[in-house]
Amino acid sequence: MPGDLPIGALAARVGVNTKTIRYYEQIGLLPSPRRTSAGHRRYEVSDAERVTFIRTAQRLGLTLDEIRQILLLQEDGQQPCDYVRQVLRREVARIDRRIAELTGLREQLTTLDRRPHSTAGTGGCICRVIEDAPGLRAGAGPPRLDVFAERSR
Repeated sequence: MPGDLPIGALAARVGVNTKTIRYYEQIGLLPSPRRTSAGHRRYEVSDAERVTFIRTAQRLGLTLDEIRQILLLQEDGQQPCDYVRQVLRREVARIDRRIAELTGLREQLTTLDRRPHSTAGTGGCICRVIEDAPGLRAGAGPPRLDVFAERSR
């Protein structure tokens, strides 16, 4: 029967694993599928299109909650494009901030690498390159590792 896809076929068709499909069902992004008399899930072509939409939206930086909101708007008969544009503008602003932070960190690391460092008097010293880092010493503000933190998805 056309559109009668078992979970493995759906997963292969859209390039995800079966756990992802089950997870999307569990959190309400994908409707519960029909089931055979043996309890096996059966999906429609529209489910493949929906999973593809979800994955594409994730690659654009949208969170699952944002994707859920888009799907709810669409299911309510509304055009979600204005909402999507707002989300994308926020994502662009977040990326711009992250680029600025990474650019600053890159400059600090390049400067630190070019500085001459003394190896004299290293008693109790672990590594002068790090310990002599201007403005990066403990107590000089939060560590810069936050620039690598991923946005919650």
